[in-house]
Amino acid sequence: MTKFGVDAASFYVPSLYLEIKDLAEKRGIEPAKLEKGLGLQKMALPDVHEDAATFAAEALLKLIQDYNLNPKEISRVYLGTESSLDAAKPTATYAVQMVEEFLTEEFGERVFKHCDVVDMTFACIGAVDALHNALDFVRANPTKKAVVIASDYAKYELASSGEYTQGGGAVALLVSANPKLIEIDNNWGVATESVFDFFKPRRHFSKGDFPTAPENFPDKIEVFTDEPVFDGQYSNVCYQDRIREAYEHYKEQTFTVRPYENWRYLIFHLPYAFHGKRVFTEIYSLENHLDYSDAEKQKAIAKSEDYINFINEKIEKSQRASSEIGNMYTASIFMALLSALQTSFSENEDLSEKEIGFLAYGSGSKSKVFVGKVSPEWKSIVEKWNLFEELKNRLPIDFETYEKLHRKQLDFSVNQNYKGFGLTRIEKESPVLKGARYYSYQK
Repeated sequence: MTKFGVDAASFYVPSLYLEIKDLAEKRGIEPAKLEKGLGLQKMALPDVHEDAATFAAEALLKLIQDYNLNPKEISRVYLGTESSLDAAKPTATYAVQMVEEFLTEEFGERVFKHCDVVDMTFACIGAVDALHNALDFVRANPTKKAVVIASDYAKYELASSGEYTQGGGAVALLVSANPKLIEIDNNWGVATESVFDFFKPRRHFSKGDFPTAPENFPDKIEVFTDEPVFDGQYSNVCYQDRIREAYEHYKEQTFTVRPYENWRYLIFHLPYAFHGKRVFTEIYSLENHLDYSDAEKQKAIAKSEDYINFINEKIEKSQRASSEIGNMYTASIFMALLSALQTSFSENEDLSEKEIGFLAYGSGSKSKVFVGKVSPEWKSIVEKWNLFEELKNRLPIDFETYEKLHRKQLDFSVNQNYKGFGLTRIEKESPVLKGARYYSYQK
């Protein structure tokens, strides 16, 4: 019987970071509240020339190079992102074009000429949707390969309650038959409800709000910004409700009792490192018939020896990369997977044939719960990553530089030794190209 799943994976994390303790001190927050309370240590930040397209291009190129892939054999590149650069042109097209141009010398021009490329957006679950679609594609076409990329930059307003959860980066997954990393079971628990827990609407202004606006501007102006409108506490409730509903739906399909007990790891979308272990207390309580009726009883369960042992065994290792990066939106659930697998690899643990449970969430809102089984050849894939060594080789920046980056007040890259894809210019003059983005590779 043919198996389907993730054959290989790669990642990209930007080279700049801010220490969370530096942010906490400037904002008058006790550092321990963020470091020990939420598991935050560092916040990954894009440099001046970086965006979701360059993140995606870096992860895609690394996937191709690390695993000696022929790009002409990739039939689909689906990008999950909520950091789109255009309301019509997919961010994936920019990423694919960058990689295509880089590979011209080795593989010839337009290596992705016959590749299906598209973005998928549903807040932080968009890349899981892309994976779901890619798996359906390879199941219907077992000889073909697809790539799923999750790429995002989590940006919040300065001094807001979401500021300390910022982060960014990308993860790329090769999806194929007979995968070497992880086989994905074709049972999906799904739960959906339209809510406004976190969203990025168009803001409305009048022309008078912009004194320097040209005469031809309309009287009413719509502006899009990367910073979301959100209600953190409500979003936590929605996250918890959706994963519970999706988990129950998964159980109905698989006729299993307490399926999480069979999972070596539980992999969550992590808006901050400790989020998964906090929201799972409800499902844990329901499955074990524990009283979860009020806040005090919920705290008692979370602090119980049994639950702490459960966290240390099945969740803690997946949190480690998130502590060093921050929220990666669509990429955070896959970075949690990489974190867990990398740690097990480094500790020489054999995960072959072990099940891993995924609990994905996207605001707005939707959850998907699904399961993968680690392939016998998984170590041959993970040995290429060196995830935590890569995270050590980044450049710390000070708080003043961080705020200038956030406000887009810098014209030149902070990391002068940067090598890789970067935005070189945005067309401002030509009426038929205004806003077009142009990228190049810096060697």
